[in-house]
Amino acid sequence: MEFWYLVLGASLSLFGALFHGIVGHKKYIENVNSSNLSDLSKSLSLVSWHVFTIFLIFSSLSLASVAFSPNAYFILYPIIGINLTGTALFLFLGVGKHGGLLKLPGAYLMGGTAVFALLGI
Repeated sequence: MEFWYLVLGASLSLFGALFHGIVGHKKYIENVNSSNLSDLSKSLSLVSWHVFTIFLIFSSLSLASVAFSPNAYFILYPIIGINLTGTALFLFLGVGKHGGLLKLPGAYLMGGTAVFALLGI
């Protein structure tokens, strides 16, 4: 049964990466480019956006790797830690002055990935 939790977590993370990297990028870049930020700030913003996309891809690959090679379970601990910390950050900031974050899927995506990884151990 642990196999399917890991596959679900990998699928969730991969779906998030594709949605974030394609659909999210399109909407995000339109907003950033139409803002009055400096060119450097726009570039850094775009890099940080896609660092999260890359993180989601590697979370997915890590969960899938452990699903098919259970002896590599230790790979999951950093993935769980990063996803739980990211979820906590979204929630902490969302409850504070940045309530809009709670309307975004980031906390739920990261939380779900962490839960599936924990269930997969």
